[in-house]
Amino acid sequence: MFRSFNRRFIQHGLLFCTSALGTGYFGQYILKKNKLNAASPALHTPEIWLDDFPTREVQIDAMSNESEYDIVVIGGGATGCGVAVDAASRGLKVALVEKYDFSSGTSSRSTKLIHGGVRYLQKAIMQLDREQYHMVKEALYERGNLLKIAPHLSYPLPIMLPVYKWYLLPYYYAGIKAYDFVSGRQLLRWSYLITKKKALELFPMLKQEKLVGAIVYYDGQHNDARMNIALAFTAARMGANIANHCAVTKLIHGDIKVDNAQGQPEIKKIIRGVKCFDRCQSMKISLRYDIA
Repeated sequence: MFRSFNRRFIQHGLLFCTSALGTGYFGQYILKKNKLNAASPALHTPEIWLDDFPTREVQIDAMSNESEYDIVVIGGGATGCGVAVDAASRGLKVALVEKYDFSSGTSSRSTKLIHGGVRYLQKAIMQLDREQYHMVKEALYERGNLLKIAPHLSYPLPIMLPVYKWYLLPYYYAGIKAYDFVSGRQLLRWSYLITKKKALELFPMLKQEKLVGAIVYYDGQHNDARMNIALAFTAARMGANIANHCAVTKLIHGDIKVDNAQGQPEIKKIIRGVKCFDRCQSMKISLRYDIA
């Protein structure tokens, strides 16, 4: 009887959800398609692609002898290494320095999850919020990208949601099923119900009192630190000079002649580069960048 009621409840719930979200999904598809069609490729391509990864000594030596860079990146986290890859892929001359080790800070301390956001979908449905819905779709799209470009570092992760009130079981299940349908082509695996007995077999330490069952759905898990290091290595193979344990100790200032708001020439102070200290070889390095 419960299964029959559960099935009817889910069918009606899914019909409502798909009807409400279908129009928004189609509109977002057209918008994203137009954006992709309007996008233009990079004007430059990397001049080199190294077959062998250069050693740290080679990188430091290159930094010491290079006169000027197009861009100097301070920080070897996810953002810094991502900027280095992007710039190097466009043919720019790039240097990156990190005070400690790559991904030693925030970039290695995430939840390790790559998810579309079940709670965002709940708000999108309950509050009829298109922005929340678009956020879910974008997150699901990026989750699919990570699983595609780095399958050795990303993989589907089953997540079990225990339920302790019988009337919440069909409610949560309908919401998770809506999440499955919204995932579309990015769906990892279908969610499903499991009994109280099966849930306790999987997690014996789970609270047994009033447990009525559980729901299993899938999101992604990601090795953030390894991905960060892969970005750093990719930038190096594209010709960027990168170095960890190389701290910035001082900014190098310079003067530039510019016109002010009245059209009169004036001298403006700018940052022309940085001075670094390589903690591994106990040597000083100056990195300057071209402002032309």
